[in-house]
Amino acid sequence: MSNVFPADAIRKKLPTKVTRVAWFLFLLGVVLYGAGYLLDVKRSALNNIVGFMFLASVASGSVFLVALEYLAGAVWSVPMRRVSEFLAGLMPFAPLLAVPLLFHLHDVFEWTHPATVASDTVLASKSSYLNIGFFIARFIGVFLVLNLFCYLFTRNSKKQDVTREQRLTTINVRLAAVFMPIFAFALTIVAIDWTMSLEAHWYSTIFGVYYFAGTVLAGLAAATYIIVRFHEGGFLPNLRRDHFYSLGALQFAFVNFWAYIAFSQFLLIWYANLPEETYWFLKRWQNGWEYVSILLIVVHFAVPYFALLTQDSKMDPKRLKLMSIWILFAHLLDIYWLVMPSYGGGVPLSWMEIGFPILLVGLVMIVLSFKLKRNNLVPIGDPKLERGLSFRL
Repeated sequence: MSNVFPADAIRKKLPTKVTRVAWFLFLLGVVLYGAGYLLDVKRSALNNIVGFMFLASVASGSVFLVALEYLAGAVWSVPMRRVSEFLAGLMPFAPLLAVPLLFHLHDVFEWTHPATVASDTVLASKSSYLNIGFFIARFIGVFLVLNLFCYLFTRNSKKQDVTREQRLTTINVRLAAVFMPIFAFALTIVAIDWTMSLEAHWYSTIFGVYYFAGTVLAGLAAATYIIVRFHEGGFLPNLRRDHFYSLGALQFAFVNFWAYIAFSQFLLIWYANLPEETYWFLKRWQNGWEYVSILLIVVHFAVPYFALLTQDSKMDPKRLKLMSIWILFAHLLDIYWLVMPSYGGGVPLSWMEIGFPILLVGLVMIVLSFKLKRNNLVPIGDPKLERGLSFRL
């Protein structure tokens, strides 16, 4: 495929300036991260959960998109798939970001206090699941499995660059078929354990699906922004408006899917009107959180819906870049809205809330720089690459 992509577009380094900025942002985020824990442990731990859940979203959403391409037999995404594989390389860092939280479980989870559980019949009834030993076991097991699949998908894809064996595509298709139901359970466990159990009296039967919708949207938005930037920088010169339209259409679809699940969750709880369920939403409709709730609807649904509604908008690289950043911010706001009301009182917002986003931006840039130097940007051995480059709507 060397005649399709120039040699310097297959493997290329990011500019030195970009790498320096990446390390600066990462180290600044680490400093803010550490300072926050010194000043307010509970608030910093909750911010840590926000950062961890966001990073887990981008990483696991990227693995899902890779698996989805193999399982669906898609061809349009093949020239761009390596970007999602690079982002999936964030997966090992997600559990590392959560390690400090394992030392502060008592600060954020009420079900970790034996005296509280003993005096609360609801928490006692959930203690067989919500206990520290089983919690840590699930945490380790889930991320071992997700990292294993991430490794296998990317290993076979990179190996195919050298061997050109079509058999490796078949292996990844089979892996994807096994991965999908496991991914559904794993992501649901992460959502329940790290977010829903912050307020353990409350429960939602579709909370895992809610987090899944945001996860795929985050992975897709991150990949779309990087793909467009790489195309503009000459890294992926052979992409066409048809490829961009497919990315935009998929973003539009998952924006609507997230809104559908979010509204369904709210409607079912509102209609049932059970005190043990409604209090969760009532907490997010007082002490300033009502403004965040309204903002979330506008930012996460209304704006991207109308911005990506037309066919031309889905094909416009500038619009896709803007909306990708917008959607990533919306997903961060969504997780913040899920987690931070547990802190109590009004809406906490200061430099302590920006430490993790800064750290994560730097980390993503560092991982991309590392991956670009050591891997082809295009899966040149994939048998579907030629058809992917010739893709037409």
